[in-house]
Amino acid sequence: MSRRIIIVTAVHAPSAHFLADAYKSLCEQELPEGWEWQWLIQEDGMGDDVAPHVPDDERISFRQGRRGGPGVARTIALARADGEYVKVLDADDQLPPGSLARDLAALEGDPSLGWATSRALDLLPDGSTAGFPGDPDHGPIERKAVLDYWAAHDYRAPVHPATLFIRRDLLVALGGWMALPASEDTGLLLALNAVARGWFSSEVGLLYRKWEGQATGQAAHTDSAERDARMAIVEARARALDSFQWRYPITGN
Repeated sequence: MSRRIIIVTAVHAPSAHFLADAYKSLCEQELPEGWEWQWLIQEDGMGDDVAPHVPDDERISFRQGRRGGPGVARTIALARADGEYVKVLDADDQLPPGSLARDLAALEGDPSLGWATSRALDLLPDGSTAGFPGDPDHGPIERKAVLDYWAAHDYRAPVHPATLFIRRDLLVALGGWMALPASEDTGLLLALNAVARGWFSSEVGLLYRKWEGQATGQAAHTDSAERDARMAIVEARARALDSFQWRYPITGN
């Protein structure tokens, strides 16, 4: 029986037409023998505009639900995630060839790692790409390294939460994505970093599409009062997890 990587995607009507490109990038992934992927697409809402864009593939499961934002959509999708690993893929993004295999190799090769990230490039409207300065070194990321960097650099993480690849049990233990209107993925990243070592691949693992309708480009996303509140609870959660001294993996009795 094949072992599974579960791809989790939240989608709403404005981004649904990008699913075809995301699907193409998944089909170009090559996994080791004995491994397969399953794609869970969860609509944030219950309209009629997303379903026509969902590819016809037995490896894809599509569901709808009450609108609650991408964190809620991804978390409810975990109810049908029956694989050992979960990979985040936003509806408007793409995985370069080799992304899944590299993430898998990192965590399969080191049981002490709970999660993996990789280098991301912006995918611009004209098809060109742009990188970011300041990527960490290729290799392990120690506990609290991301959290401390984020707190010291105006709430900017050194790795991109949209590239996360996570052990499913660890993801579920942390409650999935945070119940926030935005930054729910950053909240998860920092919680993961508070309790477990991670991995960073310097090879490009994500094409992060920049387009006019994306949520992070809207004025509400940068509202200072809301941003301060989001960052405060994101940090408080991660610091609390660290202070409780719960660690992954659990050792001893």
